[in-house]
Amino acid sequence: MTPNEPAAHDAVVLAGGGARRLGGADKPGVRVGGRALLDRVLGACAGARTTVVVADPRPTARPVRWAREDPPGAGPVAALEAGLRHTAADDVLVLSADLPFLGADTVRRLLSALRAGPAEGVLLTDADDRDQPLVAAYRTAALRRELAVLTAREGGLTGLPLRRLTAGLHLTRVPDPLASFDCDTWDDIAAARARIREHDHVLDEWISAVKDELGIDLDVDTGALLDLARDAAHGVARPAAPLTTFLVGYAAAQARGGPEAVAEAARKAAALALRWAREAEQEDAGQEKKAGRGEAEVRQADEPGGSGPDAG
Repeated sequence: MTPNEPAAHDAVVLAGGGARRLGGADKPGVRVGGRALLDRVLGACAGARTTVVVADPRPTARPVRWAREDPPGAGPVAALEAGLRHTAADDVLVLSADLPFLGADTVRRLLSALRAGPAEGVLLTDADDRDQPLVAAYRTAALRRELAVLTAREGGLTGLPLRRLTAGLHLTRVPDPLASFDCDTWDDIAAARARIREHDHVLDEWISAVKDELGIDLDVDTGALLDLARDAAHGVARPAAPLTTFLVGYAAAQARGGPEAVAEAARKAAALALRWAREAEQEDAGQEKKAGRGEAEVRQADEPGGSGPDAG
C-alpha cells in the first residue's frame, strides 16, 4: 500500500435471517428500484477488498465469498463470527442485506470516522436515535476480541443479540435516518420503492440500476451528459439526444477510458452541438433577412410610381 492509497477494508454482509415480518419471504432478493436489496448493499460496499455474504449462495451482481453460521439460523452474532473467519483487513464493514438507501458515500464516511479517532467501531443511528450495529465499520481485532469473550462466557454464540457484542466496544455514533433505513416489513418495502421514484431521486437510482445490470463500474458527470442531450435535442433534433449520448459512451469505450474519456467525448460532442445550433440560427437569420428584402420590394412595387412591371 502506497502512502496515498486508502487502507484496505473488508465487508461482511448478513443476509441469512428468517424475515418473519415479511412472511418468510426471500428478503435479500426483494427488488427495490429493479435491484435486489442484497445487490444494492453490495454496490455500496464495492470498495471492500473482500466481501463475505453470510447466507446460502445465490446469484449476485458482484462477486462475493460465501459463508454460513453453524448451525444455520443461529443468529446475527454467530453469523458475524462466521463471516469474520474469511476476512484479513484491519477494518471491516458489517452490514445487513436490507438497506435500500445505503450508498458508497456513507460507507466512506463510516470508514473515515473509524480511522480518524480511537473508537473501535462507528455505527449509524436511525430516525429514533437507536443504534444500528449492522450499518457500521469496526476494527476487526476488537470484534474478534469480544467474540472470544462472549464464547468463553456464554459457551457459544447461538441466539445472542448483537447488543451483547457491541456492549464491550468503544463506539462512535453517526446519525443518518436515511442510510440506516432497513426493510423489515412490506410497508417498509413500499416506502422505499415510492421514495426512489420521487423526482429528486429517480434519475440517480435509474443510472445505478443500469450500471449494475450492465456490469459497469464507472462514475461519470451525469449533469454534463444531460446538458449534452439537451443541446443536441434543442440544436439538432430531439432524436439526436439519445443517439449522441450513446455515441459518446461508445467513443469512451473504444478509447478504453474511464470518466475522463467520457468527459472529453461529451465536451467534443457538446461543442459540435453548439456549433450546429449557431449555424442553424445564422441560416434562419439569413432567410429572415432575405424574406424581409422581398417584402420590401413587393411593397415598393405596389406604391404609386413604383418600379413594378407596369410602372413608367
